[in-house]
Amino acid sequence: MHIQILGSAAGGGFPQWNCNCHNCRGVRDGSLRAQPRTQSSIALSDDGVNWILCNASPDIRAQIEAFPALQPARKVRDTAIGAIILLDSQIDHCTGLLTLREGCPHKVWCTEMVHQDLTSGFPLFTMLDHWNGGLQHQLIELGGVPFSIPTCPNLSITAIALRSSAPPYSPHRGNPHPGDNIGLFVEDLRTGSTLFYAPGLGQVDEALLAWMRRADCLLVDGTLWRDDEMRHCGVGDKLGSEMGHLPQSGPGGMLEVLDGLPASRKILIHINNTNPILNVDSPERAQLAAHGVDVAWDGMSINL
Repeated sequence: MHIQILGSAAGGGFPQWNCNCHNCRGVRDGSLRAQPRTQSSIALSDDGVNWILCNASPDIRAQIEAFPALQPARKVRDTAIGAIILLDSQIDHCTGLLTLREGCPHKVWCTEMVHQDLTSGFPLFTMLDHWNGGLQHQLIELGGVPFSIPTCPNLSITAIALRSSAPPYSPHRGNPHPGDNIGLFVEDLRTGSTLFYAPGLGQVDEALLAWMRRADCLLVDGTLWRDDEMRHCGVGDKLGSEMGHLPQSGPGGMLEVLDGLPASRKILIHINNTNPILNVDSPERAQLAAHGVDVAWDGMSINL
């Protein structure tokens, strides 16, 4: 299984265009040892030729340019993206569909709740319908039943409902439903290698831990170091838990969760611009290393 990190930042990217927090200011003026990042998205493949795009970030055009395998130039108009999976309907995970309109029709796999959001509050399916057939909805069923996608037939994919939030524009914001946000458990049927991918993860219960224990690679929510990070940095008043993100630090935090899991690779993705782990020289980054946890970066390749 080939996993390509196209973007590793949370919404707004890093540095965020209007932010002058310690991290954003430092990466701009060179006083901070940190790598700029685009908004989170990954690509999966079972052969390194045909790919499934997982989330379509607003930065998708630059991400394709940075990863030529997605634009193999075999004919006048071409793409290696054979399918798109949306794990939620957040702006930073679906707006890239507008950029991909010239390549329509696209088969877009998502849950019924995500499809509802993208035909109502943010009607991308309706908006793109006139672009050569637009977005063709392929329903993702919940309940732990694996499915496959023809472009990568050797990958068995299971959608796992996560406890998180619908986006602010959603008609049912504040009234969470199963399917608003999912994680993916992906198994390579030839090698038996497994991935658990969840860029938005608000709570971890025993049922979810059972899936995470089966994974060789955990690629999970790294949004915030501390629950009150937005307040601490003076850039907002919401807690991470209110936004559907489990912080890394503190009792029950992501580090504590990861410590109890056997995966050989543990990697954080969807990292907010305020998170001190973006600073390579920070004590928080050293703490991750001591726990055997990596930080995803744009262009990172993982082969399982």
